Amino acid sequence: MSQVPAATRALRVLRFLASQPDPVPLDRIARACGLPRSTAYHLLHAMIDEGFVVHLPELHRFGLGVAAFEVGSGYSRQEPLQRIARRALADLVDHTRQSAHLAVLHGRDVLYVVEERAPGRPPLVTDVGVRLPAHLAASGRAILAALPSAQVRALYPDRAAFVDRHGRGPTSLPALRTLLTETRQRGYATEDGEITPGLASVAAPVLDHNGHPVAGVAVTYTSGEQDAGTMAGQVRRTAASLTRRIGGHPPS
Repeated sequence: MSQVPAATRALRVLRFLASQPDPVPLDRIARACGLPRSTAYHLLHAMIDEGFVVHLPELHRFGLGVAAFEVGSGYSRQEPLQRIARRALADLVDHTRQSAHLAVLHGRDVLYVVEERAPGRPPLVTDVGVRLPAHLAASGRAILAALPSAQVRALYPDRAAFVDRHGRGPTSLPALRTLLTETRQRGYATEDGEITPGLASVAAPVLDHNGHPVAGVAVTYTSGEQDAGTMAGQVRRTAASLTRRIGGHPPS
């Protein structure tokens, strides 16, 4: 028996929510976790305050929040993923003759953790350690498109969440949802001039064993210089290789 029963119950709730494909109602959480309804209610609201759970009042359901996603993807986005990604990105640069990078989601930003520059290509803003708005960057869009819709909604609750960089890109949740739907149907993410005018990017997600996106692989090139679809084939193969390396299953 745990000496910290509240912590044990909270972790039990998080584990249950993580196993569900969609947000679930309070009564189902209480039954599945063997908790009194009132106890489950107070635990959930404590976790909402910390960002681990999100409440969808119109559906009367609870789902995982952004903090839970960040903890869950922490293992894969740390040094093990960076180590195995360096060789893969170097090969991607060799095949495309364009600069490539790996980014992870950090709140509503993407954080660049690996960068491989192609010789003679234009300078980029995606140095290691740089953060950029996820809804504008191709790597961020690739990650967001693979997230459950409830988590995207938690990240972008209102128009104030949509940072503007060059007057382009989605400025509302419906516009972002449309863009992410197109991204899923296409199989890869794109952006053209939304991060840096004159430069475009193509990206694909790296998925863990639960199908959650832990990173985005992208290449950046001069707008109009390359066909995005052709470039996307190389990017998707690299992302699929990294997905398999961390025990995930690439999307069909």
